[in-house]
Amino acid sequence: MSLPEPQAAPAATPAGGTATTPNQAAFARLRADLRGRIVGQDALIERLLIALLADGHLLVEGAPGLAKTTAVKELAARIEGNFQRVQFTPDLLPGDLTGTDVYRAETGSFQFQRGPLFHNLVLADEVNRAPAKVQSALLEAMAERQITVGGHTYPLPEPFLVMATQNPIEQEGTYPLPEAQLDRFLMHVRVDYPDPAAERSILDIARAEARGRLRGPGDDAEPLIGHTQIHAARNEVMDLHMAERLEEYLIQLVLATRDPAPYDLNLARLVDYGASPRATIALDRCARAHAWLRGAEYVTPEDVHAVAFDVLRHRVLLSYAAEAEGMDPDGFVAELIRQVPAV
Repeated sequence: MSLPEPQAAPAATPAGGTATTPNQAAFARLRADLRGRIVGQDALIERLLIALLADGHLLVEGAPGLAKTTAVKELAARIEGNFQRVQFTPDLLPGDLTGTDVYRAETGSFQFQRGPLFHNLVLADEVNRAPAKVQSALLEAMAERQITVGGHTYPLPEPFLVMATQNPIEQEGTYPLPEAQLDRFLMHVRVDYPDPAAERSILDIARAEARGRLRGPGDDAEPLIGHTQIHAARNEVMDLHMAERLEEYLIQLVLATRDPAPYDLNLARLVDYGASPRATIALDRCARAHAWLRGAEYVTPEDVHAVAFDVLRHRVLLSYAAEAEGMDPDGFVAELIRQVPAV
């Protein structure tokens, strides 16, 4: 299938990614620094930076021990902000996240005690182990960027990024996130095991840290990116050139998740519910951030395809027919990319 070619744009850097602005150079250094600390998870690092640039949140699914916690902690150590990890458990209460009003006997009044959501980067570890009320409190804070306790509304800090994790191994005693609430995550990222070479590097780093030759994660790390620079980088991402034909192609990909019949009659029976308009916004922002991170000056179809699976896999609800035929959301998105023609 021939893909839409971007319209004329200012001369761009090679697709490999040579930084063209000071902000792009700063994020390139940040990415290189993170890759030096987190081996074998380049895709997760890139998705974290895309989420930071696109002002969204991540749902990360992977087995234990794949550096999910380390990745967000290292990112927090390298930007101007603070980090908080919350272990989600069945006995967690909404107030354990948002905070609560505490009675002060010395003043005879209530004072709001802020919860862990009042941090720039929040790791919601094993989010599917907490009951629905806790999940709703988290997702409301993600969407509204504020919480309400006792009739008072409190804004959350900026930037505000939540990385929630799910363990796919054990499902007993868990509370799966409803599909409608999953839509509030910018991307759903799946993390796999590192390759043998990366595993060797991980072992070498762990041995060196055990001997005290390397600095521990985040210890005395100088912040590389400040709030002002993050805001400026986000503006550059939104100003990145995207051809009208490519924008139309992006929209058609999302529309095809709802009604694939115009493109392939065999796919129509495989989907019950397609992606919402949030998917269109997320696909646009993530494709722009992906192009910006590689140093480009315009967005290409390859940028759209690079983020399409993470943006769409949790927003497409397939039918029983798809399940019976062994079709998963990734396979469905791959078929859409293959069959939706260029506009």
